[in-house]
Amino acid sequence: MKSARPVQPCPWPRNPLDLAYHDTEWGVPIHDDRALFELLILEGAQAGLSWSTNLAKRENYRRAFDQFDAEKISRYNAKKVASLLADAGIVRNRLKIAATIGNARA
Repeated sequence: MKSARPVQPCPWPRNPLDLAYHDTEWGVPIHDDRALFELLILEGAQAGLSWSTNLAKRENYRRAFDQFDAEKISRYNAKKVASLLADAGIVRNRLKIAATIGNARA
């Protein structure tokens, strides 16, 4: 019986979410500013964690960070930061959240 996957993936995808990312997004050029900003934020949030962890939290990040709308994020205030620090769906690291806001402002 022939496999549904004609090519062996790289060794890092270990679960269906990783495989889907590998097969449809990884290494594919991005030309959309919002999508590029999302990738920048997720890559920054990954520091010290696995990419799988961030992929699993991706939809939570989209919700928490207004679909990665940089203009909205650039206006976040202390109250919004406090709500993000309380959001178990994302990586609750004060410095990573501050970096997201700083990158949006830049």
